Amino acid sequence: MPVARLHQPLTLDDMVLYVLWNIQAGAGRAVVRLCENEFGITRRQWRLLAHLAQHEGLQPSELALHVGLDRARTSRALTGLVHKQLVRRLPRPGNRREATLQLTAEGAALHARLLPRVADINRLLLSVLSEAEIDQLADALARLQAQARRMGGQANSAEAA
Repeated sequence: MPVARLHQPLTLDDMVLYVLWNIQAGAGRAVVRLCENEFGITRRQWRLLAHLAQHEGLQPSELALHVGLDRARTSRALTGLVHKQLVRRLPRPGNRREATLQLTAEGAALHARLLPRVADINRLLLSVLSEAEIDQLADALARLQAQARRMGGQANSAEAA
């Protein structure tokens, strides 16, 4: 594959967003197969479960914001996790219309079994890079994420005007 011209893209293949999408799509298939075939959850449900393992007590709308999904998709995925008894919705004291989310013991156990397997996929993807290249990639991705957040904020400000 020719080297992409990220700094002066001439084709779709030269655009960083398309390159990142292709990486995610390729390696993401392994995560989908693992989640669906071995653990009986979708990749979207895995994302919510993994985030709740780190940040219990979020409201569904907060969770949607943290994982970058719209509320409708988050609600559907959460409904599946609640139905599978991996997540519970706890009414908030003083406002029973609002709920916070918590992993059940089964959800925490599934997370504990699945996280190392997803980490193995991550390690396999990165195995073509040296430690120094991985460090450089991590730094570059952090800067790209920060720039994307700034750009997203600018887009939102422009839409509001």
